[in-house]
Amino acid sequence: MLYKEDFGEGKNIEFKREIPKRHEKLLKDVIAFSNSTGGKIFIGIEDKTNEVIGIGEKNPFRLADDISNMIFDSCTPIIDPEITIQTLEGRTVVVVEVFPGRMRPYYLKSFGKEQGSYIRINGTSRPADDRKLKELELEGQKISYDTLPEIDMEYSEREAKILCNAMEKVAYDVQTTCVTRAIQETSLDPKQNTEKTEIINKMTIEKLEDLGLLCRIGKDLQPTHAFRLMTKNKIRYAKIQCALFKGTERDIFIDKREFDGPLYVQLENAYQFVLKHINLGAKIEGLHRKEAYELPVRTIRELITNAVVHRSYLDESCIQVCVYDDRIEVTSPGMLYGGLDIQSAKSGKSKCRNTAIAEAFRYMGLIEAWGTGIPRMIKECREYGLREPVFEELGDGIRVTIFRENEELEMRKRAENIQNAENKYQYMNNINSENLASVVKEQTVEYREQNHCFNTEKSLFNALDSQGNEKKYCLNDEKTLFETTSQDKTHCFETSVLTAENKYMLYKKLEELQVNKSIGSVTALNIKEIIESFSGEEVFGRKEIKQKLGYKDSKAGFLIQTMREFELIKAVKGRGKGKYCFDI
Repeated sequence: MLYKEDFGEGKNIEFKREIPKRHEKLLKDVIAFSNSTGGKIFIGIEDKTNEVIGIGEKNPFRLADDISNMIFDSCTPIIDPEITIQTLEGRTVVVVEVFPGRMRPYYLKSFGKEQGSYIRINGTSRPADDRKLKELELEGQKISYDTLPEIDMEYSEREAKILCNAMEKVAYDVQTTCVTRAIQETSLDPKQNTEKTEIINKMTIEKLEDLGLLCRIGKDLQPTHAFRLMTKNKIRYAKIQCALFKGTERDIFIDKREFDGPLYVQLENAYQFVLKHINLGAKIEGLHRKEAYELPVRTIRELITNAVVHRSYLDESCIQVCVYDDRIEVTSPGMLYGGLDIQSAKSGKSKCRNTAIAEAFRYMGLIEAWGTGIPRMIKECREYGLREPVFEELGDGIRVTIFRENEELEMRKRAENIQNAENKYQYMNNINSENLASVVKEQTVEYREQNHCFNTEKSLFNALDSQGNEKKYCLNDEKTLFETTSQDKTHCFETSVLTAENKYMLYKKLEELQVNKSIGSVTALNIKEIIESFSGEEVFGRKEIKQKLGYKDSKAGFLIQTMREFELIKAVKGRGKGKYCFDI
């Protein structure tokens, strides 16, 4: 069986059994791919089951011509896909590869631009709303929203000079901080420091215009959106919301702040908020004691800076910075810009949505060389012994997660969990047959009270008999213990509740599958969600995954099939067809 992840990111792949009778169903996917990051459509594969059907007796080359003509006649601007014929599992399929378009927005001629424009969100093709349509139009015209004139704001030379002075001060402070850090890291005497600060070029009103913070209407200077965002920023959604949560769930606030004002001030305030709520320790390097945060501080600043620079200011949402016990999440409004995808961004490719803000930040030293930020973040986390940051597209936004726990410490905790499990197992092995029933009764009652997941009158328990063979025992209503078998469906059923050590083993297996490229990163994240969501449940199936996680039927089926294939779950007997528990 084929999976969408076999051909790339699943959200950019579409399977279709045949060309739909209503051609719009195919064409809207073509348009959505052109307006987003591109993708592939496979004609001849059943979407729900992923079964390769093939195109049958149809002439594949004529079919390819028909698709090409259909796209040419129905879509505007012109979309030029690459259509190929492939053989999969012995059957012929037609593959339509659509590339990110440059003349956006693309739309159906018969529907018009407002009704016929589509974008790709969470693996589905959806109509573009007014805000997204405006952003697509700006992309197509190669115009940055932040360089457009701010009509409601009059030009003030005094305000412009204040901004010039502020930008110079930030540039000087950033450069001084960098030199100071270099001195500390090399343990040099400041008097012996040979590192020279670069001369900071004076910021002038003419340079503000060159950067795009000011523009001209006729001969008169006019502030742009970027100028407002860098000065008297009163836009209600151009803020950073920061929160410290108790534990690992988005539930109980311990501290929360909302920062507005000029963007560079917001950035600094959000950065200090995170530093306030992470651990500061010390480490010895040679003869010197050096204070160090638990996370690379440059990565934290880079995370927030990227969110400020690359977010969509047409989107009426705020940047959110969330600090949990085990991670930090930064969520930024707006999809990736200009057809860029996450894999390309991680490799160093960069496309800028807000050129004026980016140029201003680069002058102030808040941005270094283009395209180096994300690869550097990954490198720094690795050097700290942390897990690699996770980059996710969440509908119409981007979330980046960095993990707080040191990998070595985490492995030590996992080892302790495993040792505890082994000790408990050994304890059960040493129990003799006389007191086995009372132990089973005690364990079963405790299990029921903690998990509330038995809905039958019988409970199962595994233990070793006197010969050292593992047997399955069952405790009935009369508290009588009797040996049972997997065929004894009338008395009991199999179930599995995950403990910390069980989860570790599953996560370790997932990591190995990712390293071996047996599954993609998106699939691994989805499976982790299932593990977390059903770790205290008896059994689950496609229906339960759909209800709890909101996945489509085809996605739930694909994940179950994947977990079965790699022996992460097993079928449960006596609970109906299609029910599973974790294979631990």
